[in-house]
Amino acid sequence: MKQMANKRADKATKKQRTNYGANDKNRRGKNFAEKGNPRHKKHADFKANVKNDNVENEAVTEVNENFVFGHHAVVEALKAGRGNKLFLAEDARGDKIEGLKTLATEQAVPVKWVPKSKLDTMSDSGVHQGMVLAITPYEYLSLTELLESTKKENPFYLILDNLEDPHNFGSILRTADAAGVDGVIIPKHRAVGITPIVVKTSTGAVEYMPIARVTNLSQAVQQLKEAGFWIFGTAMEGTDYRQWNAKGKIGLIIGNEGKGMSAGLMKAVDELLTIPMVGHVQSLNASVASGLLIYQAFSQRAGE
Repeated sequence: MKQMANKRADKATKKQRTNYGANDKNRRGKNFAEKGNPRHKKHADFKANVKNDNVENEAVTEVNENFVFGHHAVVEALKAGRGNKLFLAEDARGDKIEGLKTLATEQAVPVKWVPKSKLDTMSDSGVHQGMVLAITPYEYLSLTELLESTKKENPFYLILDNLEDPHNFGSILRTADAAGVDGVIIPKHRAVGITPIVVKTSTGAVEYMPIARVTNLSQAVQQLKEAGFWIFGTAMEGTDYRQWNAKGKIGLIIGNEGKGMSAGLMKAVDELLTIPMVGHVQSLNASVASGLLIYQAFSQRAGE
């Protein structure tokens, strides 16, 4: 009987550990917000009763919230009004830390000082620079909401076809924001979404870029075409991207890192574009290719 009791206790302990591991993985997303823009939502309800003296030294016992980490990502998320709680390393000092504390106080976001090991856990051992911000989950737009919220007469949307690498996604968002892209469309399944790594790699650009997530990319492309958009894709053979007429309402599809564009989307495009290469390597990183294409469009669309 004693042996059976011990086995049951061991089994219960393992189950608890397994459940904690599952919760520990659930740290994804953010809510898109920007002051004065109707497309953004402020998450300030939780702040209503926060005291002015909001710097505390409490132990952190749960790490199943959504987090962003690194200075740029944390600052932009705080500015966007999405912070729930700011965690700082116990030994963190300097102007950046003081600036974050001030910004958190202005936004009524509690500050907690924790061991560096806790920040390592929260960031999945990412480069957190001694700071992690707990945030509300990201709220994607629907395609209809994206179309309705875009104010430009001739929008430029990026359509990411099952992109898998969060670093690529973050880099693309950073470039898209810099070049004035009006929105990004991603699939709901079999593709990377907004994760802490995406937020950090984008250096906060994710806070300002409208992102729609759709169930079916082919149907989304059809909806865009019905709304008057010209759809362009990328492939090994096609029109030299330097000859691309990128004016008007356009959607640009960037294919998967390994497989490229799906066959269904390939059939739906109005024109395929290619980036000439003369070296030994006949492919480019998705974020690099996106950057070339985005800025080619930017150079043509200036003032449009």
